[in-house]
Amino acid sequence: MKALPILAGAAGMVFVGGSVAVSGHLADAPNLTVQALRYAVACLLLIAWSRRPLTRLRGASLQRPRGAEWFWLLGVTVAGLLVFNIALVHGARHAEPAVLGVAVACVPILLALVTPTRRVLFAAAVVTLGAILVEGLGRADATGVLWAVVTFLCEALFTLLAVPVLGRHGPLGVSTHTTWMAAVIFGILGLATEGPSAILHLHTDDVVAGAYLAVAVTAVAFLLWYTCVTRLGPGRAGLLTGVAPISAALTGMALGGPAPRPLVWLGIATVALGLALGLTARTPAPEPVLTPA
Repeated sequence: MKALPILAGAAGMVFVGGSVAVSGHLADAPNLTVQALRYAVACLLLIAWSRRPLTRLRGASLQRPRGAEWFWLLGVTVAGLLVFNIALVHGARHAEPAVLGVAVACVPILLALVTPTRRVLFAAAVVTLGAILVEGLGRADATGVLWAVVTFLCEALFTLLAVPVLGRHGPLGVSTHTTWMAAVIFGILGLATEGPSAILHLHTDDVVAGAYLAVAVTAVAFLLWYTCVTRLGPGRAGLLTGVAPISAALTGMALGGPAPRPLVWLGIATVALGLALGLTARTPAPEPVLTPA
């Protein structure tokens, strides 16, 4: 198993986990407007990256979607970006953060189902258990549970719906197309519900937090994650989502929060065990998604 795709996926999840603390600074900001700006900036960064001579030399130039590719890319955008963000916002009103975290922690099991190996499926269960120990369970009402289920499905669809188009568009193409689609959709919704003046209500900390989400959690993390999925396949790549709650816990501590409890450290060790089981298997990996060289 190649180390670089594993490192790419893990790094992407580190950025995603670190976004938990950053997103807290956007609680009072106009969410739809911030999201529109976030994806617009990320798209511009990805386009600039695609124009680098080295990127073109590797054949990773952007291509126009055709036929059914539009529907796959729109599916990734609507489910993985639009509905996912809406579910997080509304879910937080009815459930503790740990409930939504546990929902996302269950994603490795669903992604492992596309991998016909018992070892990967067992490893996914171990990773999920470790992530739950890190996150805790939390409390929620019926509506909160429903939003948690939606969050779980959207997080999985972010990966699964991208697989059919990764072959022709590659990580760069999928990331670029989904971010401009998200910027358009969030922009229209933001104008309709928050108004064109919403951007004037952003504060300095809102801009800083939005910039981090645009650069690290979107432009960089999307490229890293889809590169990992391309090389490892969604089943094995899904194991690395267990890194996100660990990153969130350690980032919170680094920003002045309390040290993780013993149960959290046990969860971190359990996630590490699951990753070792699933990513060091000698059995052949499922067919990766190959991009044009």
